[in-house]
Amino acid sequence: MRKIFLLLLPVLLLSSCGEKREKEQQFVLQGAWVLKQLQYASGDKAEKSAQGDETFCTIYEGDSVVYECRLSTTPTGLVIVPNAKSDVTLINKGGDQLLYLEKEKPRPLYFCHEGDSFSASPLLVVQRNGILYKYEQADDIYREWGAEICDIVSREEENMKKGVLNRYVLSSKERQQERKLQWFSYLLALGLLVVMIITNLAVAAHRAKRQLYLQLQQILEVQENRSQGVKEAVKTMENDFFTSEAYVHLQKRISTGQRLKEPDWADIEEQLKKVYPGFTSQLRSLYPMSELEYQVCLLIKLRIPPSDIASVLIREASTISTVRSRLYKKVFGRKGSTREWDDFILSM
Repeated sequence: MRKIFLLLLPVLLLSSCGEKREKEQQFVLQGAWVLKQLQYASGDKAEKSAQGDETFCTIYEGDSVVYECRLSTTPTGLVIVPNAKSDVTLINKGGDQLLYLEKEKPRPLYFCHEGDSFSASPLLVVQRNGILYKYEQADDIYREWGAEICDIVSREEENMKKGVLNRYVLSSKERQQERKLQWFSYLLALGLLVVMIITNLAVAAHRAKRQLYLQLQQILEVQENRSQGVKEAVKTMENDFFTSEAYVHLQKRISTGQRLKEPDWADIEEQLKKVYPGFTSQLRSLYPMSELEYQVCLLIKLRIPPSDIASVLIREASTISTVRSRLYKKVFGRKGSTREWDDFILSM
């Protein structure tokens, strides 16, 4: 039991560390918040809107850094004026009560729902100098402009300390053009990749075709350069094989439609290797044949009629014809008849 515990201990530690990291990443304030309403101690309220008018926007980086700016939205984008960048410390007082320290000043903070409606996103309420600042979450601004606003506020820190507040216009049109350029770049890169793949495939196909052509030429040269003595010897071996008892028995089995099993095909390969050394290896090197195509070629070499080939392989006669003509086109790169393929196999 102790050994099992010791074995599981590293796993438990890793799991607890993973859970701890997940909890650490669950920030309370993360994102952009836009000021919606000011509520004074007297009870008076001032509504704010970013649509055309200027309001305040705060962007929290985790729960430890806040970027502040004045913000107004236009039909073509955003106008922002950097205001401040501060380090904050969030303190959970329990329940829904939170407190955070901004420039060493405590700011009570909590979440509420407008009109007690829980269907909408909660408002973030921050108390400063007796005034309640109610912010609504602005996910669209955070997704679209969050990184850019934070970068501008960071770059303007020195100017803000001097009281110089510059105005920045973030154009939606420019952003759309940037996206179009990015998409164009992606599509261009994808197009180049496709062209490279097609080019490599074409080069590989050309090399394979060239190699096949050389193999065919070598086969034909070997056949043409055979001496008369070799030709007569091959002819004698062929006659002996095709009159042998084993061949006659195999031919009867095939003609009666008996299926050939795996040992039978192995035996056929061995017999053909004795009579035609190198035939099966040359056949395999011509083209990556399927098992059906390979078996059809072996039976052609055995002088088995196409009708019997179809019977023993349990295929339609038309299928066997298609296989033969298709093999000719794949090997020679042009259309050919079934007879032309049979003559080529018999000549090998």
